Amino acid sequence: MQSIVNGLNSVIWSPALIVLCLGAGLFFSILTRFAQVRHFGEMLRLLFAGKASKKGISTFQALAVSLSGRVGTGNIAGVAAAIGFGGPGAVFWMWTVAFLGASTAYVESTLGQIYKEEDEGQYRGGPAYYLEKALGQKWYAWLFAVATIISTGLLLPGVQANSISNAVELALGSGQMVDTGLGEFSFTKIVAALFVVTILGIIIFGGVRRIAHFTQVVVPFMAIGYILTACIIIIIDIDRLPGIIWLILDDAFTPMAGVGAAIGWGVKRGIYSNEAGQGTGPHAAAAAEVAHPAQQGLVQAFSVYIDTLFVCSATAFMILITGAYNVHGEVGYLIQNLPADVDPNSPAFTQLAVDTVFTGVGKPFVAVALFFFAFTTLLAYYYIAETNVAYIRRSFKVPGMMVVLKIGLMASVLYGALKTASLAWGLGDIGVGLMAWLNIVGILIIFFMWRPAMKALRDYEAQKTAGVTDYTFDPEALGIPNADFWVRRKAKRESGKT
Repeated sequence: MQSIVNGLNSVIWSPALIVLCLGAGLFFSILTRFAQVRHFGEMLRLLFAGKASKKGISTFQALAVSLSGRVGTGNIAGVAAAIGFGGPGAVFWMWTVAFLGASTAYVESTLGQIYKEEDEGQYRGGPAYYLEKALGQKWYAWLFAVATIISTGLLLPGVQANSISNAVELALGSGQMVDTGLGEFSFTKIVAALFVVTILGIIIFGGVRRIAHFTQVVVPFMAIGYILTACIIIIIDIDRLPGIIWLILDDAFTPMAGVGAAIGWGVKRGIYSNEAGQGTGPHAAAAAEVAHPAQQGLVQAFSVYIDTLFVCSATAFMILITGAYNVHGEVGYLIQNLPADVDPNSPAFTQLAVDTVFTGVGKPFVAVALFFFAFTTLLAYYYIAETNVAYIRRSFKVPGMMVVLKIGLMASVLYGALKTASLAWGLGDIGVGLMAWLNIVGILIIFFMWRPAMKALRDYEAQKTAGVTDYTFDPEALGIPNADFWVRRKAKRESGKT
């Protein structure tokens, strides 16, 4: 199984996908005149500007839902893997893909807003919706929807669950080994797996609004607490920070494992962490109640900064400053500061880094933080998969589709929590890669056909310059086709209806 997964990943994550991700980010950054920098202040203002409605969640809730997907295992175990296989220089490429990817996140999330729909009393949207309406290729939209259901419903949840169980096992010990139908596992892992599955089942049967309310409380709390802990560790060894930053920059272009390893692992884990271009962010963006599509696009671009430049950087600095890492080469270790049995695909690097300063507390603290990080990501995955099932259900109704999805996701969590980290991450990488290929190619083609996200940005900037306080969006006047939701909203506005 592991060899099959590795073979698939060698094809999906070829240099072509790396170039596509970085190239698309640079392309959209130039076209938007680096909106991720120019509108930084506007991003902050918009965070709390939107209000929830009966049909849509607030701007901040949408940010929290998307952040719950972005801020997860990738920020703790993913950063460790990037350093462990790509060297310290991989962190630079994580920063690069985040900075450039913020513009890609703007484009895909704005498209999610432009082409969203009202479905059973709530807003839904995402790549499947805009690929059908803007691209005009329903088969391609279905392909993305199916790939996303498989990825977020079956492949990716196992990574989050695996990191939780590994972190708990490292913090509390393995305990007695238990023979099960899936193999022999530690008692600690089994208990952790069952606990996560049970809590997950309770919440996902409550619907998207319960997810939104849960994440808007948990996401800021866990992120702030984690970053504060990292800041304490960094401040204690602040004199080493300039040297660590230089190590990252120097190793990014002349790494011991070769430039390809640093770029490849940095981009792979960067995209896994911030999800820019993967196509997950537009689902939450489409659910927001906003006056103009560009507003939520800018907010989602800011979420990439929070994920990578803040949370991932905090993890990287902790690991590098404390020296709690190894770097694996093709024929052995390039750097070995830890025992050989420490798995770089697990959260062990981060747990050991915190434990060097907070002895006896670091391992359980990271385990608790990782639980919240990963658990909210599981909720976001369910919401994304649910949205794509709803998309398919519009024209292909089969009773019980949502129930099957929920059971399948819970089974994936149980399986992933018990299996090896390498297999879980390998399956997750397949899911991320498939979605990224389909989504980025799609939004590039849409750009050359209609340029809807660019037109929306120029329209929003023009209204902002004119001092407008009540923003409006008229897709027909901008030459944006098939944006039916906004056409109907404009008609209602003009007729005086609320």
